Amino acid sequence: MKIIVGLLTLVMTIIYSQFGYAQLQPGMDANVYRAEIQKHRKGINIKLKYGDKTPLSVDQLKDFNGLSYFPVDYKYHTKATLVKEPTQEKQLLQTSTDRQPEYIKYGKVHFIIDTFNLTLTVYQNPPEKQIKKEDRTLFVPFKDETSGKECYGGGRYIEFEIPEDGNTVFLDFNKAYNPYCAYNHRYSCVIPPPENWLPVRIEAGEKKFEE
Repeated sequence: MKIIVGLLTLVMTIIYSQFGYAQLQPGMDANVYRAEIQKHRKGINIKLKYGDKTPLSVDQLKDFNGLSYFPVDYKYHTKATLVKEPTQEKQLLQTSTDRQPEYIKYGKVHFIIDTFNLTLTVYQNPPEKQIKKEDRTLFVPFKDETSGKECYGGGRYIEFEIPEDGNTVFLDFNKAYNPYCAYNHRYSCVIPPPENWLPVRIEAGEKKFEE
């Protein structure tokens, strides 16, 4: 029986890798990955519940028992190719208010989910706005077919690090999170540009906030 289960797992892994469904980073164990995501989500709930800078109001905190998430799904941890923009121009992004923050249009990521070839534009904070020196974090605001339904209508965000070598990165939609506007309208949050509206359902990460 164990041999059959092992063979089925191997076959499914090959199929998933071929068609872009589940692509864990080399050397990453599936159970370890699941535990990592659960720990990550628990940390966010603790920060929202007890953090000094929580966006939740006093009334919201009274009944807050944690955020809602899609189940962890390996197909949404996907390998992507990062293509850097040659000009690295600055771009003003629209927000939920009149504020227009300036970002560097770093490039695009190309990836596959459910056989769909998808592309997202990625951004970087200008040097003067980076929290730490030589910050390698890239910011990806996006919408998908769950936006306004199971998920917040204003879109969600993911982040990843600029690779030290090469142009292969991993996008982890299981860590997709809502902007603070999803909890409190007093905040000003980046709205994903139309080019980052994905024509597929990303059933991963954080769902709509229910008060």
